[in-house]
Amino acid sequence: MNDKYLTVSALTRYMKRKFELDKHLKEVWLKGEISNFKHHSRGHMYLTIKDDNSRIQAVMFAGNNRSLKFKPENGMNILIKGEVSIYEPQGQYQLYIQQMEPDGIGALYLAFEQLKQKLTAEGLFDESNKKSIPEYPTHIGVVTSPTGAAVRDIITTIRRRYPIVKVTIIPVLVQGDQAASSIVKAIQFANRLKTFDVLIVGRGGGSIEELWSFNEEIVARSISDSSIPIISAVGHETDFTISDFSADIRAATPTAAAEIAVPSQYEIKDRILAFERSLKRSISEQVSRSNERLLKLKRSYAFRYPEQLVKQKEQELDKNVDRLTKALVRTQEQHQTQWMFLHKRLMQQHPERQINQLNENINQLKLRSKRAFQAIYKDEEKRFASTLEKLALLNPLNTMKRGYSISYSKEGKVVNSIDHVQAGDQIKVNIVDGILDCQVLDVEEEKTDDKER
Repeated sequence: MNDKYLTVSALTRYMKRKFELDKHLKEVWLKGEISNFKHHSRGHMYLTIKDDNSRIQAVMFAGNNRSLKFKPENGMNILIKGEVSIYEPQGQYQLYIQQMEPDGIGALYLAFEQLKQKLTAEGLFDESNKKSIPEYPTHIGVVTSPTGAAVRDIITTIRRRYPIVKVTIIPVLVQGDQAASSIVKAIQFANRLKTFDVLIVGRGGGSIEELWSFNEEIVARSISDSSIPIISAVGHETDFTISDFSADIRAATPTAAAEIAVPSQYEIKDRILAFERSLKRSISEQVSRSNERLLKLKRSYAFRYPEQLVKQKEQELDKNVDRLTKALVRTQEQHQTQWMFLHKRLMQQHPERQINQLNENINQLKLRSKRAFQAIYKDEEKRFASTLEKLALLNPLNTMKRGYSISYSKEGKVVNSIDHVQAGDQIKVNIVDGILDCQVLDVEEEKTDDKER
């Protein structure tokens, strides 16, 4: 009875075979909006395709999305070709995308805009990064197809305008899957040679698909990294590529690139002729001024009458010598007068005279000091004698000679009251010629008239 029950895996596998046998699900053309987009680190893309009412899970494996020219984003409307099948581990149906392109806008145009925005944000197109094109190059490299019309236009224009410059063609593929890497290698090769003054990179006109190699990121970065100035010359005047923005100068056509790269020999000849006329005019004016000056010199008094001029100068020299001699004598007299004045002042301030004056001042000071000292000494001597008399009156020894004594307790304190001792205490009594060790037999308070009252 249990044989009629299926396992989940068996049911899922059965449903998957049904999907695989349905020819309508083998090639599904679908349009919708992207949400929950995730680009896995292994290269696979996982996303949800939805419209206003429904949604379906989808996956585009790395082998299929590697050829995408644009980057899918959430909210983008797309057109899809794929296959519907069941993902067995979760038992859900999903769309396996084989092709994808934007809905309402070309995939290449979208890729162009996305890359342009990315590189602009990085500053790759900033004018501050642009290099200047040399005015008179000696060696030009042309990175293009060796068989196209563009290379012939470039060479013809350069030979016509500036035939002395050396031109080297660096052949590359300009369309196809290998074109971008071919262009990058050519630019890197030219930079390693270090012989080129400028590079022209480009090709003739074509569709956006044919020009696409010049919209590749690796080409744009290679152009920006080049140490050699690069002129981009891709397609016609209305064609714009990413390479145009990353190059140092964009030329509308390959012929225009050649005109930018080299000056015109006719313009150079015109400039040389203009310089020549200007130089001749300048020389002629210089010669004319010199002739006028020479004529002026010939007509001058010195040139016509040299002997008279010499005699005149001799007289002027004598006068100058006389003035110089008088000036020297006058200066010497001034110096002599000044010296005499200084000598007189020196004698007035002679050191010997000053020393004698100072010695006399010192003697006067010594005499006044001695007199002052004697007066002070006498005053201090009188004060000292007076102080000795006062000390003698207060000297306890003199008092003791008259029969008085001083008593001390055994602790060494002066006994000047009966309150300081008691009967039986040992005391010391100092008299004029020694010390008595005594014992207090009794203490008797002295009665005075004040206490009786």
